[in-house]
Amino acid sequence: MEEKKANNEIDTKDLDQETLFVVSQTFKALGDPTRIRILNLLFQKEYSVNGIAESLNLRQSTVSHQLRFLKNLRLVKYRREGTTLYYSHDDEHVMNMLKETINHACHH
Repeated sequence: MEEKKANNEIDTKDLDQETLFVVSQTFKALGDPTRIRILNLLFQKEYSVNGIAESLNLRQSTVSHQLRFLKNLRLVKYRREGTTLYYSHDDEHVMNMLKETINHACHH
């Protein structure tokens, strides 16, 4: 019978190509200041593209481009209300990692 690993242990020999790709893409997503700003905003509540653009003083096209990237990684999701899409975060694990990293950076 296989021993169960503790929650904080990583079994690196079991990392397949898909897992490696998803992990690297997640870090890529978190490696961009604009995407960090968008995710941090969406941690608080859902926003439309225009709401994000106004809140972060970004162009709508920039926000749309970054949201498409984040949606493809399943880090954000949206709901439609009429003709408006409202975005929110879609991965509690990544959002907690982002929050902890921001807290870490603020305490240095």
